[in-house]
Amino acid sequence: MIKMSPMSGTKRPLSSVNTTTVQLSSGNSSPDGSSSPGSDEQQKISPAKRACRLSPTKVAAKPKFVSKLRIAVVCSSNQNRSMEAHNLLKKRGYNVESYGTGSCVKLPGPTIDKPNVYDFSVTYDEQRQDLKRKDVAFYTQNGLLNMLDRNRRIKAHPEKFQECKEEFDIVVTCQERVFDQVIEHFTNNGNMTGNMAHVINVEIKDNHEDATLGAFVIHDLIREICGASDHEAELEDIIEKMEAKKNQKFLYSPSFY
Repeated sequence: MIKMSPMSGTKRPLSSVNTTTVQLSSGNSSPDGSSSPGSDEQQKISPAKRACRLSPTKVAAKPKFVSKLRIAVVCSSNQNRSMEAHNLLKKRGYNVESYGTGSCVKLPGPTIDKPNVYDFSVTYDEQRQDLKRKDVAFYTQNGLLNMLDRNRRIKAHPEKFQECKEEFDIVVTCQERVFDQVIEHFTNNGNMTGNMAHVINVEIKDNHEDATLGAFVIHDLIREICGASDHEAELEDIIEKMEAKKNQKFLYSPSFY
């Protein structure tokens, strides 16, 4: 199903260095007219030292990705669904980031009306330590400690999509409400650079099992898009093909930065 937003549109080798003899001259001499120690001595500079002097500073190589497309995966709290997909896509070599759209980060608590609430700036490790202090057995059993352990290995803390300055080619949301929030953000803040972002929603229930299954759906969709000769021209056909293959409806809207 194609859901269009109001802003929609179409749219020299060191191995060759030998031991070198260097003549060192000095204007200083001893009282008897002889050279002072070391003034006219021949000193040898080893290849290792010479190489050390000649070697340029190493620059860290940029990571190589399987596609030039920049991808964002977005859920509400940047905890479960978006991070599961982020983890999988990163392992498969894609240039991916993840975000949330909520006003705060919420994690299940002992009861449905008592969630654990954090600011987006609170790190995954800090959240994990907090839950361990509260009830290590309970939060181990429901999988939250394991999830936060995974998350902290990917990045430091949750990030909010509406505060992100980076631009992406593909934005995949994990819930229709999140999709609407992303589109609203583009509507209110877009049309600055004119660069297009293709926003696609893959509906995923917010539990660990469905997040895992949903991550593979997102991966398959991204693989098809990145493998297209012209992803912009073929995108709607790719979406329809994936909908039939996965027996699942996707929302789609082109938006602009």
